[in-house]
Amino acid sequence: MTTLDPNTQASSPSQANPQGAGIVGIGVGDGPGPDVMAASSLEGTKVITADGEHVGKISDIMLDVRSGRIAYAVLSEGGFLGMGTALHAIPWSALTLNVDEKVLLVGLMADEIKNSPGFDKDHWPSMADPQWGSSVHEYYRQKPYWDATRDVAPQRSGSL
Repeated sequence: MTTLDPNTQASSPSQANPQGAGIVGIGVGDGPGPDVMAASSLEGTKVITADGEHVGKISDIMLDVRSGRIAYAVLSEGGFLGMGTALHAIPWSALTLNVDEKVLLVGLMADEIKNSPGFDKDHWPSMADPQWGSSVHEYYRQKPYWDATRDVAPQRSGSL
């Protein structure tokens, strides 16, 4: 199983993009992917930590509707048949898609993920709250995605 190595070179230019998830591997299949794909195709994808532990699966991809960006992937960890399951919002930029292994890699150790701020399916945080979002990005050692969006927005040309 492949673990996240910060020295690994990506096969895709998106690895260099600090605002999105990185992509490693050479696997290319028919149809969309890995650079553009349906969010639903990532649901159920295993998440592997820097120390090689499988800590859960992606249950949801959260979109920032106003900016048109992926904000978070929600990791479902532990529990049995949905009971006792902890959910964790992981900033999209903290993930790397390994297309060969068909997993998402996160650059934290398993204990760090298990101890990260979590929530349950009946008590979601206010993900639009900048204070909450900043604390999550800080925990994962990532620049908040909305800061990166500000840097990119002026590059757009044309109008609707």
